[in-house]
Amino acid sequence: MKIYYITLNTSQEAQAISHALLEQKLALCTNWFPITCAYRWEDKIVEEAETVLIVKTQSGYREAIEEVISKHITYNNFIAELAPESVNDGFLKWLNAEVVAKL
Repeated sequence: MKIYYITLNTSQEAQAISHALLEQKLALCTNWFPITCAYRWEDKIVEEAETVLIVKTQSGYREAIEEVISKHITYNNFIAELAPESVNDGFLKWLNAEVVAKL
């Protein structure tokens, strides 16, 4: 199983990407929520609103997920792939039934 942590500018982008991933069976479940981002840019500290999209899926889908994202945004965003050490059996059964595992 993999979890992707993806930063986006708006909840509308997260919703569009989420629906595309679910429709293409590249993800089982997604969540998105607003956050505040602070970062250094041109020697200044900047704060702005951001949206995080979390994607729960099987291993091996990173390239396909990034392709879907690139169809919805043109800016450079953050995409992190996380591998949970332990996930409850019920969720894994649901995941395995809905998203084809890649070898």
